[in-house]
Amino acid sequence: MPTTAYTIWSEAGGVGKTTFTVTLAAAHARHGQRVLVVDLDPQDGGATHHFGATDERSNPEADNLVRHMIGRPKGDFDDLIETVHDGIDLVPSHNMLESLERNLLRAQRMEEDMGEEFVPEEQLRRVLAENDIPTKYDVIIIDPPATGGQHVYNAVYAASNLLIPLELSAKGKESVEGMRDTVEGIEAELDDVEVGVLGVVPNRVSNTKTQSEYEAALEEEDFPVAPVEIRERRAMLEGAWDAQTTPYEFATNRDRVRERELETLRQFDELARYVAAQFGVELDESDVSEEVRL
Repeated sequence: MPTTAYTIWSEAGGVGKTTFTVTLAAAHARHGQRVLVVDLDPQDGGATHHFGATDERSNPEADNLVRHMIGRPKGDFDDLIETVHDGIDLVPSHNMLESLERNLLRAQRMEEDMGEEFVPEEQLRRVLAENDIPTKYDVIIIDPPATGGQHVYNAVYAASNLLIPLELSAKGKESVEGMRDTVEGIEAELDDVEVGVLGVVPNRVSNTKTQSEYEAALEEEDFPVAPVEIRERRAMLEGAWDAQTTPYEFATNRDRVRERELETLRQFDELARYVAAQFGVELDESDVSEEVRL
């Protein structure tokens, strides 16, 4: 079975990128898939915070992903991985990610001085491949920051596939245009990679004329539009954030389950199946065990 690997990214901040990462990781896990989330976002409040895996984030002596990417690990890569939820493992963020670009460029200079080749953009892929991560997991989801640079380059190069949450607004339209420039830049810089866009997913949708106009314009773009659109569900998603759990667990453990929230979670299930299908993996609702069905 091929590994489903993708990066969730949008150049526009605040469009729900981390929410998509956490919820889709849970959706894949609900179908019995083994999921690894790689948190490349140096800012507080990403997937690492959401899963409550922040114990070593500010410890300067702790081994972390950056050390492995620059070839100076303090231990085995497997020791970085934390199980944060049933079926979901996480490579947590660390404060050293703030200086990722500087550290990669320093490592490149050192390697080149010794006559060795070191391509900064390839280091996350190298680390994952050398540690057999694609053979250990069915799904790999990478969550970089919205801003460009080596965080995004490494995320896109490692997965070679993008899923784009998009708010239907002028800001969202600009982010898609900026993303096309970024993807083309990476492909031009690294001639052995072709980046695929799995889909653009309209997020925080409401029935407004403006959003309808942007949705119609999206259909004229080169990027495919996913078969679902996610409506505004702030109470459920922020509640899951505060509880440091997945939206599935939060919604189904409440005293009163709201049908509109369950419908949104079913849409994330459909989105996970859509993504998996792009990799030749067919998932079905019947794959979900009875105790976690919505």
